[in-house]
Amino acid sequence: MAADVLRGIVLIGMPGAGKSTIGTGLAQRHGLPLVDTDRLIEREEGQSLQAILDQRGYLALRSIEERVLLANNFTGKVVATGGSAVYSTAAMAHLKCFGPCVFLDIPLAEITARVQNLESRGIAGPPGLSLADVYAERLPLYRQYADIVVAGGGLDEQGLLLALEAALGLECKDPSD
Repeated sequence: MAADVLRGIVLIGMPGAGKSTIGTGLAQRHGLPLVDTDRLIEREEGQSLQAILDQRGYLALRSIEERVLLANNFTGKVVATGGSAVYSTAAMAHLKCFGPCVFLDIPLAEITARVQNLESRGIAGPPGLSLADVYAERLPLYRQYADIVVAGGGLDEQGLLLALEAALGLECKDPSD
């Protein structure tokens, strides 16, 4: 698996799972650039995800996300995807070309505790869905596309980073070193 990491790593999971945070740590520790696809979308569209949702709706945001993902080359990068990337079969097939797809599997209770800004977070789903509804809808998709699942329940940031490195077959060392 460690050889795949040289191609890249794709992180998937719910908002609040730690994709951007853990992706940043992984990228820094292994000398790879990080691409946060939510920020990539915001740069290319010139507005926040929430503004896109408010002005154009969740299906437009998903379409934009698919277009942006398909238009980019993620070779040799750690990719922290938006939580809704898994709605696009084409985008996920494209992302899998750049390395293993790793699902950061965080239990709903922990996601709920972490995501306090549901109304402004830019979560691409139909209006009125609760975080539990979004979780239930997406969980089978995350599992479907995952090459690797990292169970992150009860782990702090350092613990999740170490679990991810172990799952990828990377040299694991204490991040505080």
